[in-house]
Amino acid sequence: MPTPIDKAMNSKNLFLGFAGLITAVSVWSIWGGDMFPQAADPKGEPETWSEDEMKRWLNSRNLMAGSTSTREELLARVKANMRAPRV
Repeated sequence: MPTPIDKAMNSKNLFLGFAGLITAVSVWSIWGGDMFPQAADPKGEPETWSEDEMKRWLNSRNLMAGSTSTREELLARVKANMRAPRV
């Protein structure tokens, strides 16, 4: 009489799960861990940056730019944190 372990070893689900795991690991190793790289920090003076660039700069430093912040508020926060060391 077959045991539950015998049934599991003959199961197609076990094979498909293992094949899926091997496929996922292969895709990860081929494309690498940096599949969706972050955009680089903006260059130049903060006064010339767009609002999106200022928000991205603040968010990359975990300074949480608010969605309702004005351009002047964002610029002031960027300038205040420009010289702070990156953590």
